[in-house]
Amino acid sequence: MTLSIIMNQTIVVALASFGMSGRIFHAPLLSADSRFRIARICRRSPMSAHVGIPAVSVSTRFEDLLNDPAIDLVIVNTPDDTHFDLALRALQAGKHVVVEKPFTQTVEQAKTLISEARRADRLLSVFHNRRWDGDFLTVQRLLQEGSLGRIVQYEAHFDRYRPIVPENTWKERPESGAGLLYNLGSHMIDQALVLFGMPEAVTAHLGIRRSGSGVDDWHDIHLHYSDTSVSIRASLLVCEQGPRYIIHGDEGSFYKYGIDPQEEALKNGELPGDSNWGREEKRWWGTMTTERKGLRATTTIETLPGNYPAYYENVYEAIVNGKPPAVPAEDGLRVIQIIEAAKRSNTERRTIALGSI
Repeated sequence: MTLSIIMNQTIVVALASFGMSGRIFHAPLLSADSRFRIARICRRSPMSAHVGIPAVSVSTRFEDLLNDPAIDLVIVNTPDDTHFDLALRALQAGKHVVVEKPFTQTVEQAKTLISEARRADRLLSVFHNRRWDGDFLTVQRLLQEGSLGRIVQYEAHFDRYRPIVPENTWKERPESGAGLLYNLGSHMIDQALVLFGMPEAVTAHLGIRRSGSGVDDWHDIHLHYSDTSVSIRASLLVCEQGPRYIIHGDEGSFYKYGIDPQEEALKNGELPGDSNWGREEKRWWGTMTTERKGLRATTTIETLPGNYPAYYENVYEAIVNGKPPAVPAEDGLRVIQIIEAAKRSNTERRTIALGSI
């Protein structure tokens, strides 16, 4: 793919919205990297124009972002059911595109966007930032180093306690295509695919557990591999958190509690840049127990620093220097394939075998 040359090697960015993901993730991460400049933001109301970003233009029409020839990259971080339409329009306008997870609502939509990106010769990537959670980076390293031997069981949790269903949010409307599977589930599926590749089949149970909720807020998904059991579980009704990762191999086990601190730091207005960014408190470090030649040992494993800035560092290199994207659109497609299989498995109450991509 031959990508466009960016004037002065600075990528000019437009955010398609300035809700939670724009304020907490995209704007801070982009602002912390001097190679990017946020020039435009789209907001529903002109009355809320102040966004705290110097020299940014605020529009109420998405077309303004597309019609601005200075914009190189559009971040589609709008409600889930708009991702396909807005990303397609941005690609057709000749823009590079980053799509907030979930990539799309359907496999066919994902395939259409990939085809359009190839035709337009533009970068298309999905914001699966939790590949750079410190705990996941640590798990990834342990598996790569073979610290636990052959992995036979992998269990990941992403639980929260949100018993009250908020009003006036698209995330609680079934017609918006929202729900925990598309939200947190897409991150968990992406992580599993990074570690183990595409499974042979999917068995899933989805449910609504909160009173008054209209979207799924609980799931238990099993990805079938020939010699590894992979389970990903999430709920919005877990008041007391259990382990985030439970991993068993034929030479040992790893247990990890807690969650990466980067999101909380960004919510508190902190920005990447100092040596402590993404570092987890010692009390949350994981525990590895191994047994080799009859000798058992338990070791505390220091969590690697989380590194959300790495995502946009790679986006820059992909656009300006033609390096492969860390999260290509094809990876987003695979996640949606698993989500569709999970939904079908839950509806038909059976295991769904996956064909080749």
